[in-house]
Amino acid sequence: MEISSAMVKELRDKTGTGMMDCKEALIAAAGDFEKAIDILRKKGLSAATKRSSKAAKDGTVASYIHMGGRIGVMVEINCETDFVAKTDDFQTMAKDIAMHIAASNPLYLRPEEIPAEALEREKEIYRSQLKEEKKPEKIWDKIIEGKLNKFYEDVCLTHQKFIKNTDINVETLINNMIAKTGENIIIRRFARFQLGEEIKK
Repeated sequence: MEISSAMVKELRDKTGTGMMDCKEALIAAAGDFEKAIDILRKKGLSAATKRSSKAAKDGTVASYIHMGGRIGVMVEINCETDFVAKTDDFQTMAKDIAMHIAASNPLYLRPEEIPAEALEREKEIYRSQLKEEKKPEKIWDKIIEGKLNKFYEDVCLTHQKFIKNTDINVETLINNMIAKTGENIIIRRFARFQLGEEIKK
Protein backbone atom coordinates (compact mmCIF):
# COMPACT_ATOMS: atom_id res chain seq x y z
CA MET A 1 0.00 0.00 0.00
CA GLU A 2 1.29 3.47 -0.91
CA ILE A 3 1.63 5.79 2.08
CA SER A 4 0.60 9.31 1.05
CA SER A 5 1.90 12.53 2.58
CA ALA A 6 -1.68 13.28 3.71
CA MET A 7 -1.73 10.04 5.71
CA VAL A 8 1.62 10.88 7.31
CA LYS A 9 0.40 14.39 8.19
CA GLU A 10 -2.82 13.00 9.71
CA LEU A 11 -0.85 10.57 11.90
CA ARG A 12 1.52 13.38 12.90
CA ASP A 13 -1.44 15.57 13.89
CA LYS A 14 -2.88 12.70 15.95
CA THR A 15 0.31 11.76 17.76
CA GLY A 16 2.61 14.78 17.74
CA THR A 17 5.40 12.55 16.37
CA GLY A 18 7.98 13.40 13.68
CA MET A 19 7.09 12.95 10.00
CA MET A 20 9.71 10.25 9.30
CA ASP A 21 8.70 8.23 12.35
CA CYS A 22 5.04 8.50 11.30
CA LYS A 23 5.85 7.37 7.75
CA GLU A 24 7.87 4.38 9.01
CA ALA A 25 5.06 3.40 11.40
CA LEU A 26 2.44 3.59 8.62
CA ILE A 27 4.60 1.48 6.32
CA ALA A 28 5.10 -1.13 9.06
CA ALA A 29 1.34 -1.10 9.77
CA ALA A 30 0.40 -1.31 6.05
CA GLY A 31 -1.56 1.92 6.34
CA ASP A 32 -3.58 0.92 9.42
CA PHE A 33 -3.75 4.04 11.63
CA GLU A 34 -4.55 2.25 14.90
CA LYS A 35 -1.63 -0.18 14.39
CA ALA A 36 0.67 2.70 13.45
CA ILE A 37 -0.24 4.54 16.67
CA ASP A 38 0.49 1.35 18.63
CA ILE A 39 3.88 1.06 16.92
CA LEU A 40 4.75 4.64 17.83
CA ARG A 41 3.61 4.14 21.42
CA LYS A 42 5.71 0.97 21.76
CA LYS A 43 8.72 2.94 20.57
CA GLY A 44 7.86 5.64 23.11
CA LEU A 45 7.62 8.22 20.34
CA SER A 46 4.05 9.46 20.49
CA ALA A 47 3.13 12.52 22.51
CA ALA A 48 0.79 10.35 24.57
CA THR A 49 3.66 8.11 25.66
CA LYS A 50 5.92 11.06 26.46
CA ARG A 51 3.27 12.70 28.63
CA SER A 52 2.12 9.54 30.43
CA SER A 53 4.67 10.00 33.23
CA LYS A 54 3.31 13.46 34.05
CA ALA A 55 0.87 13.64 36.96
CA ALA A 56 -2.72 14.35 35.92
CA LYS A 57 -4.26 15.85 39.05
CA ASP A 58 -6.62 18.43 37.57
CA GLY A 59 -9.53 17.95 35.19
CA THR A 60 -13.30 17.75 35.35
CA VAL A 61 -16.25 15.55 36.22
CA ALA A 62 -18.68 15.56 33.31
CA SER A 63 -22.25 14.26 33.37
CA TYR A 64 -24.87 13.32 30.82
CA ILE A 65 -28.56 12.52 31.28
CA HIS A 66 -30.34 10.71 28.47
CA MET A 67 -33.87 9.57 27.53
CA GLY A 68 -35.87 11.75 29.90
CA GLY A 69 -33.81 10.80 32.93
CA ARG A 70 -33.70 7.04 32.30
CA ILE A 71 -29.91 6.89 31.82
CA GLY A 72 -27.32 8.98 33.65
CA VAL A 73 -23.52 9.05 33.43
CA MET A 74 -20.70 10.67 35.40
CA VAL A 75 -17.09 10.48 34.22
CA GLU A 76 -13.90 11.88 35.76
CA ILE A 77 -11.25 12.95 33.24
CA ASN A 78 -7.93 14.26 34.50
CA CYS A 79 -5.28 16.52 33.00
CA GLU A 80 -2.25 18.33 34.41
CA THR A 81 -3.49 21.91 34.79
CA ASP A 82 -6.62 23.86 35.56
CA PHE A 83 -5.93 25.95 32.45
CA VAL A 84 -6.42 22.97 30.10
CA ALA A 85 -9.32 21.60 32.19
CA LYS A 86 -11.29 24.81 31.60
CA THR A 87 -10.75 25.00 27.83
CA ASP A 88 -13.76 24.50 25.57
CA ASP A 89 -12.01 21.62 23.77
CA PHE A 90 -11.40 19.68 26.99
CA GLN A 91 -14.90 20.32 28.36
CA THR A 92 -16.50 19.32 25.05
CA MET A 93 -14.44 16.12 24.92
CA ALA A 94 -15.47 15.24 28.50
CA LYS A 95 -19.17 15.76 27.71
CA ASP A 96 -18.81 13.73 24.49
CA ILE A 97 -17.24 10.85 26.43
CA ALA A 98 -20.06 10.97 29.00
CA MET A 99 -22.58 10.81 26.14
CA HIS A 100 -20.61 7.95 24.56
CA ILE A 101 -20.78 5.98 27.84
CA ALA A 102 -24.55 6.50 28.00
CA ALA A 103 -24.96 5.17 24.45
CA SER A 104 -22.35 2.38 24.39
CA ASN A 105 -22.60 1.05 27.97
CA PRO A 106 -18.98 -0.07 28.51
CA LEU A 107 -18.49 -2.54 31.37
CA TYR A 108 -14.85 -1.67 32.03
CA LEU A 109 -12.57 1.31 31.54
CA ARG A 110 -9.69 -0.62 29.89
CA PRO A 111 -8.74 -4.28 29.24
CA GLU A 112 -6.41 -4.40 32.26
CA GLU A 113 -9.44 -3.94 34.52
CA ILE A 114 -11.32 -7.03 33.29
CA PRO A 115 -11.28 -9.63 36.10
CA ALA A 116 -9.13 -12.68 35.29
CA GLU A 117 -12.09 -15.03 35.74
CA ALA A 118 -14.23 -13.06 33.24
CA LEU A 119 -11.39 -13.13 30.71
CA GLU A 120 -10.83 -16.86 31.20
CA ARG A 121 -14.57 -17.47 30.77
CA GLU A 122 -14.46 -15.69 27.39
CA LYS A 123 -11.43 -17.70 26.29
CA GLU A 124 -13.16 -20.94 27.30
CA ILE A 125 -16.19 -20.00 25.16
CA TYR A 126 -13.88 -19.32 22.20
CA ARG A 127 -12.05 -22.64 22.69
CA SER A 128 -15.37 -24.49 22.72
CA GLN A 129 -16.45 -22.73 19.53
CA LEU A 130 -13.16 -23.55 17.79
CA LYS A 131 -13.37 -27.17 18.89
CA GLU A 132 -16.94 -27.37 17.56
CA GLU A 133 -15.81 -25.83 14.27
CA LYS A 134 -12.95 -28.38 14.12
CA LYS A 135 -10.30 -25.69 13.69
CA PRO A 136 -6.71 -27.00 14.09
CA GLU A 137 -5.40 -26.35 17.60
CA LYS A 138 -2.18 -24.75 16.34
CA ILE A 139 -4.14 -21.69 15.14
CA TRP A 140 -6.38 -21.37 18.20
CA ASP A 141 -4.20 -18.81 19.99
CA LYS A 142 -4.19 -16.45 16.98
CA ILE A 143 -7.95 -16.71 16.52
CA ILE A 144 -8.60 -16.26 20.26
CA GLU A 145 -6.40 -13.14 20.25
CA GLY A 146 -8.53 -11.66 17.46
CA LYS A 147 -11.76 -12.55 19.27
CA LEU A 148 -10.47 -10.97 22.49
CA ASN A 149 -9.66 -7.73 20.63
CA LYS A 150 -13.27 -7.68 19.40
CA PHE A 151 -14.44 -8.39 22.96
CA TYR A 152 -12.40 -5.39 24.22
CA GLU A 153 -14.06 -3.20 21.56
CA ASP A 154 -17.45 -4.26 22.93
CA VAL A 155 -16.87 -3.92 26.68
CA CYS A 156 -13.89 -1.56 27.31
CA LEU A 157 -14.44 2.19 27.09
CA THR A 158 -10.96 2.98 25.75
CA HIS A 159 -11.28 0.42 22.93
CA GLN A 160 -14.85 1.25 21.86
CA LYS A 161 -15.41 3.07 18.57
CA PHE A 162 -16.20 6.68 19.44
CA ILE A 163 -19.88 7.26 18.67
CA LYS A 164 -19.32 10.72 17.10
CA ASN A 165 -16.48 9.46 14.88
CA THR A 166 -16.33 5.70 14.40
CA ASP A 167 -13.01 5.99 12.52
CA ILE A 168 -11.31 6.30 15.91
CA ASN A 169 -11.73 4.73 19.33
CA VAL A 170 -12.01 6.57 22.66
CA GLU A 171 -8.31 6.02 23.43
CA THR A 172 -7.37 7.74 20.16
CA LEU A 173 -9.73 10.60 21.03
CA ILE A 174 -7.81 11.06 24.30
CA ASN A 175 -4.43 10.77 22.54
CA ASN A 176 -5.49 13.44 20.03
CA MET A 177 -6.28 15.79 22.92
CA ILE A 178 -2.90 14.97 24.53
CA ALA A 179 -1.16 15.90 21.28
CA LYS A 180 -3.22 19.11 21.04
CA THR A 181 -2.74 20.29 24.65
CA GLY A 182 0.71 18.87 25.42
CA GLU A 183 -0.63 17.51 28.72
CA ASN A 184 -1.18 14.03 30.06
CA ILE A 185 -4.92 13.22 30.00
CA ILE A 186 -6.54 10.13 31.44
CA ILE A 187 -10.05 8.86 32.06
CA ARG A 188 -9.94 8.11 35.79
CA ARG A 189 -13.32 6.43 36.34
CA PHE A 190 -16.96 6.45 35.28
CA ALA A 191 -20.37 5.40 36.53
CA ARG A 192 -23.45 4.67 34.43
CA PHE A 193 -26.93 4.38 35.89
CA GLN A 194 -29.97 3.03 34.08
CA LEU A 195 -33.41 3.35 35.63
CA GLY A 196 -34.74 -0.01 36.82
CA GLU A 197 -31.57 -1.99 36.13
CA GLU A 198 -30.67 -4.77 38.53
CA ILE A 199 -28.31 -3.64 41.29
CA LYS A 200 -25.33 -6.00 41.62
CA LYS A 201 -24.46 -6.88 45.20
